[in-house]
Amino acid sequence: MKVSLTTGPQTANNEVEKQSGGPESVPTQSMADLIVHGGKPLSGSITPSGNKNAVLPILCASLLSSGPVELSNIPAITDIEKLVAFFRQIGSQIDWNREAKTMRLDHSNLDSSFSASDLPQGMRSSVLLFAPLLYRFKKISLDSNPKGCALGIRELDPHLEILAQLGAKISHNGSLEISISDRFKGAEHWADYMSVTTTETFVMAAALAKGNSMLTNAASEPHVQDLCRFLESMGAKVKGIGTSVLSVSGVDSLSETSAQISSDHHEVATFLALGAITGGEVIVTDSNSKHFALIGRSFAKLGVEIHHEGDIAVCPAEQTFRIQQPYTTNLLPKIEAAPWPYFPVDLLPLMIALATKADGVMHFWNKVYEGGFSWIPELTKFGAHVVTSDPHRIIVFGNRPMRPASVEPPYIIRAAVALYMMAASIEGNSIVRKADPIRRAHPYFAENLRKLGADIEWDE
Repeated sequence: MKVSLTTGPQTANNEVEKQSGGPESVPTQSMADLIVHGGKPLSGSITPSGNKNAVLPILCASLLSSGPVELSNIPAITDIEKLVAFFRQIGSQIDWNREAKTMRLDHSNLDSSFSASDLPQGMRSSVLLFAPLLYRFKKISLDSNPKGCALGIRELDPHLEILAQLGAKISHNGSLEISISDRFKGAEHWADYMSVTTTETFVMAAALAKGNSMLTNAASEPHVQDLCRFLESMGAKVKGIGTSVLSVSGVDSLSETSAQISSDHHEVATFLALGAITGGEVIVTDSNSKHFALIGRSFAKLGVEIHHEGDIAVCPAEQTFRIQQPYTTNLLPKIEAAPWPYFPVDLLPLMIALATKADGVMHFWNKVYEGGFSWIPELTKFGAHVVTSDPHRIIVFGNRPMRPASVEPPYIIRAAVALYMMAASIEGNSIVRKADPIRRAHPYFAENLRKLGADIEWDE
């Protein structure tokens, strides 16, 4: 059987899709603006959503199961809508209770007769379908030019290298053709760098390979760990979870299972940062505190103290924003982001927004994305004083006078959130235009923030 797979351009236009089942519906034709009436402290208790970066690979991995899969704590976000629509198109039975945040998936009667246009478009996580679709259909074809996204070029090569090492045959004649004869074959591979989606591709393919496999330089983010444990719940044999070396002993089949999606540590940090920047007290339940040692120290570098009581995280009100000075006095204080267990690169925009409020100067270093600071010119419209050193490094001079502004982020989730943080912290009316990236990761964003006292609305 042959299927066609294309990883379309990561642009704002093809990211927009209707989000059903909740008040934060995404329009199909136009991008929505966030209208922000700022200067109000955000305070209260809130529970984070399920981890977007865990649920997407887990949904893809459900294709590997020989029986039904039941999941709980499913966030109602647009990327999941796209995957579910694709699964239904190829014959999967999906029962998604958005209110209860549960989903049951049964892929026992798949139909391979679909075209490239049926595949989820405009979402990088489409690459996570490669290994499961090869397992189910033995052959796929895909566009060889994924075109990247607002963060920079997002290459296919590491995924293709993994699949080739595990026995797939790859040919390139206008499009890429990938096939396996029967099963993946166990192999060892040393990755060029720690890539989350490449590691997830490896563990999904290796779980059902014939023989043993090992990946060195594996990513170890919490969501990668969640995928590994999900596969284990279906009968996969994975060692080294949470480390940079993953060993997998292939099994003949994976069985039905049930699992709960862990809370999103990115959203936990977002709520805490929003409390800090607006001067309120925010309490976040189900905070997965085990992931916050370095994140908490990064908050502290900006003068923001976060307290943990079990799995409850607290940002006290009226924090004193003062950048900690290093003992090495001839160096600037610094927050650098790189693959886990470094500080998460997705959270860097939140720290930058906080730094604009702090007394002192802070150096930020994004070691992953060459386009990670493309939103900084929008930040300066609020009055922030930022010097861009190069595509990977900036210097923020904090505690400058701020003013409301109308800004437009690139299609980067946390950049849009950081610009909202700035707007929420400044008295007066601001607009974050084309803010839909937020809804890719934060279901019911405005509704949740209103519970904390925010004056915010979507202008569809």
